Formats: sequence, structure tokens, C-alpha cells
Amino acid sequence: MIVSIDRLSLIADGVARGPEGTVHVAMALPGETVEGEAVDGRIAAPRIVTPSVDRVKPPCPHYRACGGCVLQHASDGFVAGWKADVVRQALAARGIEAGVERVETSPLATRRRATFSGRRTKKGTLVGFHARASDTVVEVPGCLILRPELMAKLPALNEAVGLGGSRKGEIAFALTLTDAGVEVAAKGGKAMDPALFEALADLARRHDLARLSWDGETVAAPRPASQTFGKARVTPPPGSFLQATAEGEAALVGAVREMVTGAGRIADLFAGCGTFALPLAEAAEVHAVEGEAAMLAALDKGWREAQGLKRVTHEARDLFRRPLLPDEIDRYDAVVIDPPRAGAEAQVREIAASKLRRLVHVSCNPVTFARDARALLDAGFALERLVVVDQFRWSAHIELVASFIRH
Repeated sequence: MIVSIDRLSLIADGVARGPEGTVHVAMALPGETVEGEAVDGRIAAPRIVTPSVDRVKPPCPHYRACGGCVLQHASDGFVAGWKADVVRQALAARGIEAGVERVETSPLATRRRATFSGRRTKKGTLVGFHARASDTVVEVPGCLILRPELMAKLPALNEAVGLGGSRKGEIAFALTLTDAGVEVAAKGGKAMDPALFEALADLARRHDLARLSWDGETVAAPRPASQTFGKARVTPPPGSFLQATAEGEAALVGAVREMVTGAGRIADLFAGCGTFALPLAEAAEVHAVEGEAAMLAALDKGWREAQGLKRVTHEARDLFRRPLLPDEIDRYDAVVIDPPRAGAEAQVREIAASKLRRLVHVSCNPVTFARDARALLDAGFALERLVVVDQFRWSAHIELVASFIRH
């Protein structure tokens, strides 16, 4: 089959019209002509007949096998433009016209968190990322995306698989670079017993891990696995969410600071461990709302031990089931929300019904962001500024921050 690529899908596959309908093409770019065998509507291994001017040679030798990156075959300029277009098109589908102010892209070798998969094999152990559209684990020595500190811990992960893995299952290792070194949170291994606990504790010591947890149980924590948010230092619970790169976090926090300038009282919803709340407390009083009490406890401890911050209060609350109501929202000069991929439909509904004048919306899903933006515009808000942040370089993942003002 020979097809011409019209556009990219939301997962960065090329999309073309074939004789029997839509065809998705791996590693293709708009305007290209490709040839290949379509199986279940997808060409997994295309031959590029006519390449795009935006096509480049993928710099990573693992690119064709590893599923971690999907856009290494495209120029940096194309990727940034495409991610901005995805946001604009999601908004346009809701009848919203908006310009992207800028795209902030994290440099190579800056990803400070990643999840590796580990398995026992006949010959030993295997640790890496899943292959493209597969459960197969591919080793990725020399990964161009991750911080070197994470890559240096792969021997520890292989040893952990040997100690607590099985050939029937897979262990997920969430690695995070903290102020004190690398933290490893493992899930899916053998059940803990005294012998395994002792062996893992010894592993953590020999490989100099800041913290090691096994299915939620802390095995070793020789140093506080802390993160710095503004002037505060926070020790999150094992495996807690953290922005993917320090550069991406700085871009998001910087944009949020700009967009709430002058606000004296701010509510930070879906606050996590304080990524936004604690830097914002340098200039305003902040009320942090988050569903996970352990995250809020870490945030509160970080605030109490910091110097030069205004008052930060907190509240454990499921904002999907119990969103802040209009009379609660009206207490604040500005609200910041950073929901998960599902968006904040219930909370946005209450914001729309309130008297709030200023909202900053951080999102990792342009589609649910556009849905929520439509509700805000219908309630009298205007979308004033929009910044795209690309922390997950060469992936289809997109983050953004937007300011809404109700005049």
C-alpha cells in the first residue's frame, strides 16, 4: 500500500486515507508518501518514498525498537509547532480561537523521573522501556532523554529484579532524582519477607539510593528524598508526582507567577506537594487543596521549615466529588488549578458559577483543557494568555498553562 500522510494523530502517528479507510502510519510526517503493509489499519514499518523537509535522522540507536520516544524523526522546529497546533486545534474544536504565546522545550538529558520495567529471563534480568506498541522490554543504554544520575542506577534495578522479580510478572521501577540523589519506588515484585527486606536494604546502601520503597513499604531512606519548591524543601511520599524536568517546572511556575501577579490570596487546587503553592507563597497567602493527605503533610512541613513565606493553609479534599463551591471560591483573588488528565470539569463548573475574576489553568491534556475552557468562556471569562511547555521531548505528551480573566 502506498499512501500520503495528511496529518499526525494525537499519539503522533501519521494519518492517511487508504483504500479501505483511515490508515495510521508509525514514524511518518505530514506531506510524506510512504509504502508498507497495513495490519488492522496501521503500517508499523513504513518505507519512506517521499520524505518531508522536516524529517531528520533519529539520534538514538534504540529509536525504532524503544517506545519511549515517537518523534525523533522530526526536526525540533516541527515538534514545537505541532504541539502548539494540537492545543490550538483542541480549542478550535470547541469554537475557541487562541494564539500560543511561546513553546518552552526542555533540553536533552534533563528528564529527572522515569519508570523502567524489569523482568527475569532465562539468561538473567532485563530492565528497560517497553518496545513500541508491545509488552517486550527493550534495554536503552545511553538514553538521550534521561538525566545521567538515573541511568547510573540501572545496575541497581537489574539486581533488584534478580532479588524480587519473577519470570511471570514485571516490576515497575519509578525513578526520581531528588536533592539527595535517586529515589526508587518499585511495584509488582515478590511479597516482602525478612530476607528480601535485608537484601534490598543492602542494595540501597551499596548503590547509594536516597530512598528505596517496595510496593509502598519503605525499605531504606538514608537521606531525605527532598525536592526544592521555591524557598521550601519538601520530602514527598515515595513515588509522588513531580514535574518531569526542572526546566519544565521552572517554565510552568514562572508562567503561573506572572499570571497571578498582584493577587493577595490564592487557592491552589490539585496542589500535590506544593509545586505551585510554595513558590506562590513568597508573594501571597495560599490555600492548598489536594486529595492525598500525605502529600499535604509534606507540603505543610516544608512550609513550616522554610523562611520568608506567607501563610499557607491546606485541606484534604477530593475535588472531583467535592469541588470548592462558589462561596468558598469567592474568598480568593486568584485560583490556580493543575488537574490530572481527566481535567477539572466539576470544579470548573463551580468556578464558572462563582464571582472569581482570575483563574490560571495548568493542564497535561489539551482535549480536556479545551472542554473546561469552553465552560469558562461561556461564564464570561476571556482566555488571555497561553503557554505550551514540552517537558516530554520527542513524545506526544503536551503541557500548558493558561490565564483566564473575567472582566
